[in-house]
Amino acid sequence: MKILLAVDDSEFSKAAVNAIVNQFRPDGVEVNVLTVVEYLRLAPAYVGMGVGPSVPADFAGVIEKWLDQAEHLVKESAKSLESAGFRATATVKEGDAKNQILEYADEWRPDLIMVGSHGRKGINRFLLGSVSEAITRHAPCSVQIVRPIAAALSESPAAA
Repeated sequence: MKILLAVDDSEFSKAAVNAIVNQFRPDGVEVNVLTVVEYLRLAPAYVGMGVGPSVPADFAGVIEKWLDQAEHLVKESAKSLESAGFRATATVKEGDAKNQILEYADEWRPDLIMVGSHGRKGINRFLLGSVSEAITRHAPCSVQIVRPIAAALSESPAAA
């Protein structure tokens, strides 16, 4: 079985790594841990707010730092999976997360895409979009959306 695990640096992605370990036996399972650096969407916010670099040459250093952080993230997630006995690889892409995950799924042909959900609602969901929803609607295979237990419990009617 091939699993494409799309991650970011959040508790939701850590929950997705744990879900793989808890739900699957490592025999015959190959996991490709993928993250997408969306600097084209983030760059204007940093430059426009005066927080980030003021010239494109300065921004190249910031992009390099983000790519290094992304590489570290996927390698650490892959190491966690390998320590549980899974075959795991790490991949970093650049661009729009939704599009890059779906394009990579078309190329790699996983049996399952697993992604953590931030559970955004209202205006945040409208402004930021939902990567997990877009993947679910357009994926060439099954998709599992993972939410940390604490987040799921805090939003359940029984928890109110």
